[in-house]
Amino acid sequence: MSEVPLRAVFIHSPELEDYGYPTDCPFVTKRAALTRQTISSMGLLSGDDRAERAPAPATRAELETFHTPRYLDVLRKAEEGLLENEGLEMGLGTPDCPVFEGLYDYSALACGATLTAARLVADAETRIAFNPSGGYHHAFPDRAGGFCYINDVAVGCLELAARGTRVLYLDVDVHHCDGVQHAFYERSDVMTISLHETGRLLFPGTGFANEIGTGDGEGYAVNVPLPPGTYDAAYLKAFDAVVMPLADAFDPGIIALQLGLDTLAGDPLAELSLTNNAHAEMLERLLGLDRPLLVTGGGGYNVEKTVRGWALAWSMFCGEESPDDLQAGLGGVMMETTDWHSGLRDRSIVPDEQMRPQIDTVVDAAVERVKQNIFPLHGL
Repeated sequence: MSEVPLRAVFIHSPELEDYGYPTDCPFVTKRAALTRQTISSMGLLSGDDRAERAPAPATRAELETFHTPRYLDVLRKAEEGLLENEGLEMGLGTPDCPVFEGLYDYSALACGATLTAARLVADAETRIAFNPSGGYHHAFPDRAGGFCYINDVAVGCLELAARGTRVLYLDVDVHHCDGVQHAFYERSDVMTISLHETGRLLFPGTGFANEIGTGDGEGYAVNVPLPPGTYDAAYLKAFDAVVMPLADAFDPGIIALQLGLDTLAGDPLAELSLTNNAHAEMLERLLGLDRPLLVTGGGGYNVEKTVRGWALAWSMFCGEESPDDLQAGLGGVMMETTDWHSGLRDRSIVPDEQMRPQIDTVVDAAVERVKQNIFPLHGL
C-alpha cells in the first residue's frame, strides 16, 4: 500500500444539520453533528494527518446507479407533499419512513457524503474516511424501509466496484443489511458480511444462514444472526471466527464498514447487549488488516451512547485512542445527559450467568452454519 498524506477524513457539513426526521421518529440525524462537536471538543479534528471535508449532494445519475428513475421521481414528489398510492406502495408515509420537508435533499446529501468518502479512499487521499451521516442500508432500488430512502452504502460500494476494486462490505448494525445484500447478491466483486440480531425477532426479517448469494455471488453474502442478549465476548468470538478468515480469503482492496451502534445495550429498538468496547476491539482487528476503510454511521437510537461510540471510533481512526487516556477525565466533553462521565468507553457489562450458556450455544451454531455454507466456497 502506498503512503497517503492523510490518515483520516471526517465527512460533514452544516447543511446536513438543516434537516431532521419528524420529532416523533426514533431516527435522529443530529447524531452526526453531536459527534463532530464531541471530537472537536477533544481536539481530534486537529492535526496534520487528518481533515474535515464537506460533501456535495449525489447527482441524479449517481443515485440511478442503484435506484430506479421512477422511485426517485416519487421520492421528490413526496417531499413536495404529493404522496399518492404509488408512493405508499414504495414504503413512503409509514412510521419508519415518514415524509418530511427536505427528505429528498437530505438523502441525496447524505449519499453524496458517502460517495465523497469512497472517492477519497479510492483515490488514496486518505486511509480512512468516516461519514456518520450515512449507512442507510435498508433502501431498495424502488422501495424505502427502516428509516432509509437512499441506499448510500450500496451506491458507495458500486462506485468502488466500478473502479475495479474488490470491496468487503461489513455491516455491524443490529438490523440486517437487506438492501445492500440485494444489490450484490449475484456478484463476487463485493462480499457482504452482516452480524445482526436474528430476523426471527427483528426488522427486516431477513439475514438467515441460507442467504448466501446466487450465481456468481454464491458464497459472497454472509449472515451471522445473533440471539437477544448477545454480549461482548460472544460477539467478538463470532467476529473472529467469521469475519477475519473471510477477509483474509477474499483479500479486498477496500473495506466498507457500516458502523451502526444499535447493538449497544439499552438501545430502545433492539435487544443485543454490547458495549462500545466490543466495537473498539473489532476496529483494532480491521485496522490491523491494513486496508483502506470507508466507514459510515447507521442505526443507534440511544443518541448519547451512539455519539460516544462514534467519537471513540474516530479517535481510533486518528491513532489517538488510549484506554488510560479516555477512561479518565474526558466526561466533561460529552452531553450532560450521558449516563457515563468517565470517558468514551462504556462500562463493562457482566452477562447473566443463567443466560450465557444459551447465548453461547446459539452464537456457536450460527458460526458453524457459516463455516458449513460459506467457508468451503473460499477454500477454508
